[in-house]
Amino acid sequence: MASDTLKKHPYHMVPPSPWPAVGTLAAVIMVFGLVWFMKGGPPYLLLTGVMILFWVFYRWWRDVVAESRSGVDHTEVVRLGLRMGMVFFITSEVMFFFAFFWAFFSASMPMLSLVAAETWPPPGVQPLDPWSIPLLNTIILLSSGATLTVSHHKLLQGEQKSMARWLLLTILLGLTFTGFQADEYIAATFPFTGGIYSSTFYMATGFHGFHVIVGTIFLIVCWFRARAGHFTPEAHVGFEAAAWYWHFVDVVWLFLFVSIYWWGGS
Repeated sequence: MASDTLKKHPYHMVPPSPWPAVGTLAAVIMVFGLVWFMKGGPPYLLLTGVMILFWVFYRWWRDVVAESRSGVDHTEVVRLGLRMGMVFFITSEVMFFFAFFWAFFSASMPMLSLVAAETWPPPGVQPLDPWSIPLLNTIILLSSGATLTVSHHKLLQGEQKSMARWLLLTILLGLTFTGFQADEYIAATFPFTGGIYSSTFYMATGFHGFHVIVGTIFLIVCWFRARAGHFTPEAHVGFEAAAWYWHFVDVVWLFLFVSIYWWGGS
Protein backbone atom coordinates (compact mmCIF):
# COMPACT_ATOMS: atom_id res chain seq x y z
CA MET A 1 0.00 0.00 0.00
CA ALA A 2 1.33 3.37 -0.97
CA SER A 3 2.77 5.67 1.64
CA ASP A 4 1.00 8.98 2.23
CA THR A 5 3.82 10.72 4.05
CA LEU A 6 7.09 12.19 2.83
CA LYS A 7 10.00 9.85 3.47
CA LYS A 8 13.50 10.86 4.56
CA HIS A 9 15.22 7.89 2.87
CA PRO A 10 15.13 6.33 -0.62
CA TYR A 11 13.97 2.88 0.50
CA HIS A 12 10.50 1.37 0.41
CA MET A 13 9.60 0.10 3.89
CA VAL A 14 6.63 -2.14 3.13
CA PRO A 15 3.78 -1.75 5.64
CA PRO A 16 2.11 -4.85 7.13
CA SER A 17 0.30 -6.80 4.41
CA PRO A 18 -2.02 -9.81 4.66
CA TRP A 19 -1.00 -11.24 1.27
CA PRO A 20 2.08 -13.29 2.29
CA ALA A 21 0.05 -15.07 4.98
CA VAL A 22 -2.98 -15.59 2.72
CA GLY A 23 -0.73 -16.79 -0.10
CA THR A 24 0.88 -19.32 2.24
CA LEU A 25 -2.55 -20.56 3.27
CA ALA A 26 -3.51 -20.94 -0.40
CA ALA A 27 -0.34 -22.96 -1.06
CA VAL A 28 -1.06 -25.29 1.85
CA ILE A 29 -4.64 -25.82 0.67
CA MET A 30 -3.36 -26.56 -2.85
CA VAL A 31 -0.87 -29.17 -1.60
CA PHE A 32 -3.43 -31.04 0.49
CA GLY A 33 -5.99 -30.69 -2.31
CA LEU A 34 -3.56 -32.05 -4.89
CA VAL A 35 -2.65 -35.05 -2.73
CA TRP A 36 -6.34 -35.74 -2.10
CA PHE A 37 -7.12 -35.44 -5.81
CA MET A 38 -4.29 -37.82 -6.78
CA LYS A 39 -5.66 -40.32 -4.24
CA GLY A 40 -8.99 -40.31 -6.04
CA GLY A 41 -10.75 -37.54 -4.13
CA PRO A 42 -12.73 -34.63 -5.59
CA PRO A 43 -10.85 -31.59 -6.95
CA TYR A 44 -12.75 -29.04 -4.82
CA LEU A 45 -10.00 -28.44 -2.26
CA LEU A 46 -7.36 -28.08 -4.99
CA LEU A 47 -9.51 -25.62 -6.96
CA THR A 48 -10.21 -23.64 -3.80
CA GLY A 49 -6.47 -23.23 -3.19
CA VAL A 50 -5.90 -22.18 -6.81
CA MET A 51 -8.71 -19.61 -6.65
CA ILE A 52 -7.38 -18.12 -3.41
CA LEU A 53 -3.86 -17.97 -4.86
CA PHE A 54 -5.01 -16.12 -7.99
CA TRP A 55 -6.99 -13.71 -5.80
CA VAL A 56 -3.81 -13.05 -3.80
CA PHE A 57 -1.90 -12.45 -7.04
CA TYR A 58 -4.44 -9.86 -8.14
CA ARG A 59 -4.65 -8.00 -4.83
CA TRP A 60 -0.91 -8.08 -4.13
CA TRP A 61 0.08 -6.89 -7.61
CA ARG A 62 -2.62 -4.23 -7.45
CA ASP A 63 -0.95 -2.90 -4.32
CA VAL A 64 2.44 -2.92 -6.07
CA VAL A 65 0.99 -0.95 -9.00
CA ALA A 66 -0.49 1.58 -6.56
CA GLU A 67 2.90 1.90 -4.87
CA SER A 68 4.60 2.49 -8.22
CA ARG A 69 2.22 5.33 -9.02
CA SER A 70 2.24 7.01 -5.61
CA GLY A 71 5.27 9.14 -6.43
CA VAL A 72 6.71 8.30 -3.01
CA ASP A 73 7.44 4.59 -2.69
CA HIS A 74 9.25 3.63 -5.89
CA THR A 75 12.35 5.80 -5.77
CA GLU A 76 15.29 5.17 -8.09
CA VAL A 77 16.89 2.97 -5.42
CA VAL A 78 13.72 0.89 -5.16
CA ARG A 79 13.43 0.60 -8.94
CA LEU A 80 17.03 -0.61 -9.06
CA GLY A 81 16.18 -3.26 -6.46
CA LEU A 82 13.17 -4.39 -8.48
CA ARG A 83 15.29 -4.68 -11.62
CA MET A 84 17.90 -6.72 -9.76
CA GLY A 85 15.18 -8.98 -8.41
CA MET A 86 13.99 -9.63 -11.97
CA VAL A 87 17.55 -10.35 -13.08
CA PHE A 88 17.99 -12.92 -10.30
CA PHE A 89 14.61 -14.49 -11.14
CA ILE A 90 15.55 -14.87 -14.82
CA THR A 91 18.91 -16.33 -13.76
CA SER A 92 17.07 -18.97 -11.75
CA GLU A 93 14.95 -19.71 -14.83
CA VAL A 94 18.12 -20.19 -16.87
CA MET A 95 19.22 -22.87 -14.39
CA PHE A 96 15.75 -24.41 -14.62
CA PHE A 97 16.04 -24.88 -18.39
CA PHE A 98 19.69 -25.89 -18.13
CA ALA A 99 18.51 -28.98 -16.26
CA PHE A 100 16.16 -29.90 -19.11
CA PHE A 101 18.86 -29.43 -21.74
CA TRP A 102 21.25 -31.52 -19.65
CA ALA A 103 18.68 -34.33 -19.43
CA PHE A 104 18.20 -34.21 -23.20
CA PHE A 105 21.91 -34.28 -24.08
CA SER A 106 22.63 -36.86 -21.39
CA ALA A 107 20.12 -39.18 -23.04
CA SER A 108 21.17 -38.46 -26.63
CA MET A 109 24.98 -38.17 -26.40
CA PRO A 110 26.96 -41.24 -25.18
CA MET A 111 29.92 -39.06 -24.21
CA LEU A 112 27.81 -37.42 -21.48
CA SER A 113 26.21 -40.53 -19.99
CA LEU A 114 26.73 -44.27 -19.70
CA VAL A 115 23.01 -44.86 -20.25
CA ALA A 116 22.56 -42.79 -23.42
CA ALA A 117 20.55 -44.29 -26.26
CA GLU A 118 22.60 -46.08 -28.94
CA THR A 119 20.71 -44.25 -31.66
CA TRP A 120 18.94 -40.91 -31.50
CA PRO A 121 16.07 -40.48 -31.97
CA PRO A 122 15.32 -43.93 -30.54
CA PRO A 123 13.92 -46.57 -32.93
CA GLY A 124 10.22 -46.15 -33.62
CA VAL A 125 10.16 -42.40 -32.93
CA GLN A 126 9.18 -40.16 -35.81
CA PRO A 127 10.43 -36.68 -34.83
CA LEU A 128 8.70 -33.53 -35.97
CA ASP A 129 9.94 -31.77 -39.08
CA PRO A 130 11.97 -28.80 -37.77
CA TRP A 131 11.42 -26.84 -40.99
CA SER A 132 7.64 -26.73 -40.71
CA ILE A 133 5.83 -25.45 -37.61
CA PRO A 134 8.99 -25.20 -35.44
CA LEU A 135 10.66 -22.90 -37.99
CA LEU A 136 7.46 -20.87 -38.35
CA ASN A 137 7.23 -20.52 -34.57
CA THR A 138 10.86 -19.42 -34.48
CA ILE A 139 10.10 -16.63 -36.94
CA ILE A 140 6.99 -15.66 -34.98
CA LEU A 141 8.78 -15.52 -31.63
CA LEU A 142 11.77 -13.59 -32.98
CA SER A 143 9.38 -11.15 -34.65
CA SER A 144 7.59 -10.68 -31.34
CA GLY A 145 10.91 -9.78 -29.73
CA ALA A 146 11.45 -7.15 -32.44
CA THR A 147 7.97 -5.64 -32.03
CA LEU A 148 8.44 -5.53 -28.26
CA THR A 149 11.72 -3.66 -28.71
CA VAL A 150 9.96 -1.14 -30.96
CA SER A 151 7.26 -0.76 -28.31
CA HIS A 152 9.92 -0.02 -25.69
CA HIS A 153 11.52 2.63 -27.91
CA LYS A 154 8.13 4.25 -28.48
CA LEU A 155 7.65 4.41 -24.71
CA LEU A 156 11.04 6.05 -24.24
CA GLN A 157 10.01 8.64 -26.84
CA GLY A 158 6.79 9.36 -24.94
CA GLU A 159 4.52 7.95 -27.67
CA GLN A 160 2.05 6.10 -25.46
CA LYS A 161 -0.52 5.18 -28.13
CA SER A 162 2.09 3.89 -30.56
CA MET A 163 3.74 1.96 -27.75
CA ALA A 164 0.44 0.25 -26.91
CA ARG A 165 -0.16 -0.69 -30.56
CA TRP A 166 3.25 -2.34 -30.93
CA LEU A 167 2.72 -4.08 -27.59
CA LEU A 168 -0.63 -5.42 -28.78
CA LEU A 169 1.07 -6.80 -31.90
CA THR A 170 3.59 -8.58 -29.67
CA ILE A 171 0.75 -10.13 -27.67
CA LEU A 172 -0.97 -11.36 -30.84
CA LEU A 173 2.28 -12.96 -32.02
CA GLY A 174 2.65 -14.68 -28.64
CA LEU A 175 -0.89 -16.06 -28.86
CA THR A 176 -0.20 -17.26 -32.40
CA PHE A 177 2.91 -19.08 -31.22
CA THR A 178 0.91 -20.86 -28.52
CA GLY A 179 -1.76 -21.87 -31.02
CA PHE A 180 0.79 -23.37 -33.42
CA GLN A 181 2.52 -25.24 -30.59
CA ALA A 182 -0.81 -26.74 -29.52
CA ASP A 183 -1.39 -27.83 -33.13
CA GLU A 184 2.12 -29.31 -33.17
CA TYR A 185 1.40 -31.39 -30.08
CA ILE A 186 -1.81 -32.68 -31.62
CA ALA A 187 0.05 -33.74 -34.77
CA ALA A 188 2.93 -35.42 -32.91
CA THR A 189 3.05 -39.21 -33.37
CA PHE A 190 4.88 -39.96 -30.10
CA PRO A 191 2.86 -39.89 -26.84
CA PHE A 192 3.75 -38.21 -23.57
CA THR A 193 4.69 -41.58 -22.08
CA GLY A 194 6.62 -42.81 -25.12
CA GLY A 195 10.06 -43.05 -23.53
CA ILE A 196 13.10 -40.85 -22.99
CA TYR A 197 12.67 -38.90 -26.23
CA SER A 198 9.07 -38.02 -25.44
CA SER A 199 9.90 -37.18 -21.83
CA THR A 200 12.70 -34.76 -22.68
CA PHE A 201 10.87 -33.27 -25.67
CA TYR A 202 7.59 -32.53 -23.91
CA MET A 203 9.26 -31.46 -20.67
CA ALA A 204 11.50 -28.88 -22.37
CA THR A 205 9.08 -27.57 -25.00
CA GLY A 206 6.06 -27.83 -22.71
CA PHE A 207 7.62 -25.77 -19.94
CA HIS A 208 8.79 -23.26 -22.53
CA GLY A 209 5.23 -23.06 -23.82
CA PHE A 210 4.06 -22.45 -20.26
CA HIS A 211 6.56 -19.61 -20.00
CA VAL A 212 5.23 -18.14 -23.24
CA ILE A 213 1.71 -18.19 -21.78
CA VAL A 214 2.91 -16.52 -18.56
CA GLY A 215 4.86 -13.95 -20.57
CA THR A 216 1.82 -13.24 -22.75
CA ILE A 217 -0.31 -12.62 -19.66
CA PHE A 218 2.46 -10.35 -18.33
CA LEU A 219 2.37 -8.35 -21.58
CA ILE A 220 -1.44 -8.18 -21.57
CA VAL A 221 -1.34 -6.62 -18.09
CA CYS A 222 1.27 -4.15 -19.36
CA TRP A 223 -0.98 -3.32 -22.34
CA PHE A 224 -3.88 -2.42 -20.05
CA ARG A 225 -1.52 -0.39 -17.86
CA ALA A 226 -0.10 1.38 -20.92
CA ARG A 227 -3.60 2.34 -22.07
CA ALA A 228 -4.27 3.66 -18.55
CA GLY A 229 -1.13 5.83 -18.73
CA HIS A 230 0.76 4.07 -15.95
CA PHE A 231 4.14 4.13 -17.73
CA THR A 232 6.36 7.11 -18.37
CA PRO A 233 9.74 7.34 -20.15
CA GLU A 234 11.37 7.76 -16.73
CA ALA A 235 9.49 5.10 -14.75
CA HIS A 236 8.32 1.84 -16.33
CA VAL A 237 9.90 -0.97 -14.32
CA GLY A 238 6.87 -3.23 -14.79
CA PHE A 239 7.15 -3.00 -18.56
CA GLU A 240 10.93 -3.54 -18.41
CA ALA A 241 10.44 -6.71 -16.36
CA ALA A 242 7.92 -8.04 -18.88
CA ALA A 243 10.25 -7.21 -21.79
CA TRP A 244 13.25 -8.91 -20.17
CA TYR A 245 11.17 -11.99 -19.44
CA TRP A 246 9.93 -12.13 -23.03
CA HIS A 247 13.41 -11.78 -24.50
CA PHE A 248 14.57 -14.58 -22.18
CA VAL A 249 11.78 -16.78 -23.58
CA ASP A 250 12.96 -15.92 -27.11
CA VAL A 251 16.54 -16.98 -26.38
CA VAL A 252 15.47 -20.25 -24.77
CA TRP A 253 13.40 -21.07 -27.85
CA LEU A 254 16.43 -20.61 -30.11
CA PHE A 255 18.31 -23.20 -28.04
CA LEU A 256 15.29 -25.51 -28.15
CA PHE A 257 14.93 -25.20 -31.91
CA VAL A 258 18.61 -25.84 -32.63
CA SER A 259 19.18 -28.65 -30.12
CA ILE A 260 15.88 -30.53 -29.81
CA TYR A 261 14.09 -29.89 -33.09
CA TRP A 262 17.00 -29.64 -35.55
CA TRP A 263 19.97 -31.55 -34.08
CA GLY A 264 17.94 -33.92 -31.90
CA GLY A 265 15.46 -34.76 -34.65
CA SER A 266 17.95 -35.48 -37.40
